[in-house]
Amino acid sequence: MKKLLQVFGVCTALLVAAGCGSNQAANNAGGTQSAKTVIEYWHVNAETQGGKTVEELVKAFNEQSETTQVVAKFNPDMYKGLMQNLQAEAAAGKAPAVVQVGWSFLDYFSNNFAYTPPQEIIDQFYPEDKTFLNDYFLPNVMALAQNASGEQVGIPYSLSSPVLYINRDLLREAGLDENGPKTWEEVKEFSKAIKDKTGKFGLYIQEPADNWATQALLESNGARMITDGKATFASPEGIKAYQLYADMVVTEKTAAHLSWDQGVQSFIDGNIAMVYTTIAQRSNIQNNAKFDVAAIKSPAWEGKTPRLPAGGAMLAITARDDEQKKAAWEFMKFLYSVESVAKWTEGTGYVPPRKDVAEAENGLKAFLEQNEMMNAAIEQMDGVVPWTSFPGDAGLQAEQLLLDVRDQILGGSISVEEGLTSTQTKINELLK
Repeated sequence: MKKLLQVFGVCTALLVAAGCGSNQAANNAGGTQSAKTVIEYWHVNAETQGGKTVEELVKAFNEQSETTQVVAKFNPDMYKGLMQNLQAEAAAGKAPAVVQVGWSFLDYFSNNFAYTPPQEIIDQFYPEDKTFLNDYFLPNVMALAQNASGEQVGIPYSLSSPVLYINRDLLREAGLDENGPKTWEEVKEFSKAIKDKTGKFGLYIQEPADNWATQALLESNGARMITDGKATFASPEGIKAYQLYADMVVTEKTAAHLSWDQGVQSFIDGNIAMVYTTIAQRSNIQNNAKFDVAAIKSPAWEGKTPRLPAGGAMLAITARDDEQKKAAWEFMKFLYSVESVAKWTEGTGYVPPRKDVAEAENGLKAFLEQNEMMNAAIEQMDGVVPWTSFPGDAGLQAEQLLLDVRDQILGGSISVEEGLTSTQTKINELLK
């Protein structure tokens, strides 16, 4: 009896101190213990782009948290796939607690799904964290996660820009400058020389289920994906930029047209000399390439300044009830600690969103000194612009139309001018 009273007293004290509800306490056959609030974390990180690090961070969080258990769920097909899965979940009256939302779906997400701005949850449940966001994030970084109405939808988590990874061995074999091309015009010349001298492809531009790399290519030449709420990418500058890409794939056959996984793996295997993709592939490429590999800044167009869409995502809270919201913030605060952000950057290559991580001794100071590949992305951050997010409910459809025309152009079934012009018209019809 004395032992039972002691156990009862401990449980009562824990419940009072933690403000626990009935869903946080459970009687087990072996005694009484505190049960954790279980939440789902939806992400898009495949094994080759941060998936292992997600698993490590979730495991570390679960081991140290006394109140929350996180279940990570991988969503294939990148951010578009996550949005589609979230639609199905919402239709069934369910929702995960925390989701990764790609920048190109910021407005679409805020227009179509229920979420709670992070500061609201902090103010309601965690007054001790009231200044957390202001203390650790720069205003321009936080602005990336604000929708068209200026509301803070989430918190920036993954920040990246496209870089050009180069196989210096293949460049030297082709008699080219081992430091790589500086302009897109030179990229085309390098690719032809590589194909002629080695028989291998000169270039691969990433082709996931989004148009991030395409935006960088077009906007760096002076085009704009959207202007005053209307699609405007089929401008002379946009057509010229896309034409260079199409010529390399369709006519000259010096650039590869492959899935993202295939393209990056072909580069790692030494069959492609240059790959234009996210700095978030840094860890995968650096750890697996068996040749002299480097990452250099995104090529410019001659006489022009690059405009590079911020890649990656924010974390948003879609939890429905108070216990889930509280658990969501506990998990997110853990992910945004100096140590966790440092681990995330080391495991992926994403530029840290938190401002004090790069200089902190328990952060990235030593890592950045030893990993020169990160420098390319860090040095070009002043050229980063928002990833185009088509407004209203047209986000998913607009993105799919751009993917469809990309496959048609690179498959040689439609001209660049006809494809871009007709797609621009279709998207503007959706935006009306």
